[in-house]
Amino acid sequence: MPLLWRFHDDETAGPMKLLLTSGGVSNPSIRAELVALLGRPPDLCTALVIPTAEYGHPACTPYSAWRFVSGDSPAPMADLGWARVGLLELTALPSLEPQRWQAWVREADVLLVDGGDALFLAHWMRASGLADLIDDLPDHVWVGVSAGSMVMTPRVGPEFTQWQPPEGAAETLGAVDFAIFPHLDYPGFDENTLPDARHWAARIGVPSYALDDQSAVVVDAAGVRVVSEGQWHAFAADGAAVGGSAGDRPPR
Repeated sequence: MPLLWRFHDDETAGPMKLLLTSGGVSNPSIRAELVALLGRPPDLCTALVIPTAEYGHPACTPYSAWRFVSGDSPAPMADLGWARVGLLELTALPSLEPQRWQAWVREADVLLVDGGDALFLAHWMRASGLADLIDDLPDHVWVGVSAGSMVMTPRVGPEFTQWQPPEGAAETLGAVDFAIFPHLDYPGFDENTLPDARHWAARIGVPSYALDDQSAVVVDAAGVRVVSEGQWHAFAADGAAVGGSAGDRPPR
C-alpha cells in the first residue's frame, strides 16, 4: 500500500513545485504525484534534462550522463513519454545571452535533474543564473534524482561531498528547510544503511528524510509530503526519529 504522509509545512520553499526523488520516477505512486504536479500527463508536456551534476562525481562518466539524457538510465526520468525532451547543460549557459536560454526554460513544463555531486550542481546553478530563475517559475516542476534532489536542500554533509567549489562554500541552495539522505539500503552502497542515515541525521542540523529508491518528497503549495512504495524515515533537526514507513508518526 503506497504511503502518502504530510510531515510538516515548509515556509521557505519557493513557488516552483518539487518532486525530490532518490531513484527517479520509479513506481506508479511517484508517477501519479508527477502527473498531479504537472496537471496533465507527460505526453502533453515538454521536459528539459539537466545532466550537469554527473560531471562533479568521480563515479560518473560521459556514458552515465548519456544514459540519463537518452532515457536509458536506471532512474526513470527522460523515458516517461514526454511530448518533447531537450538538453540543458548548465556549464554552457554562462557563455550565452540569458534571454536565449531563459526562454528555453520558460517554454518547458518540467526540469529533470540528474544525480552526481550536489555541490557541483549548486555551483553551476548559481554561476549560470538558473538558481535565480527558479523562483520565477511557479507553474514549472523540478524533478530531481539523488543529487538533483539534494541540491534544493540547505546542506548535504561530508558523506555526500565529492567536489569542493572554488569559492569554498559548502551549502546547497536551501530552497527547502530539510535535508535528504538518498539511496537508503541500496544494494552495494555499504555506507547508505539505516544506521548510517541515523548518524548523518544527528549531524546535519536540519529536519531530514532518508529515502530509498522507491520514495520521494513532494513540495508544493499544500506543503511537504512523502510518497513511497518502499522504505523511508523522517528525522527531527536533532536526529531524533519522528516517523517513516515503519515507525511512529510525529505529533500533529
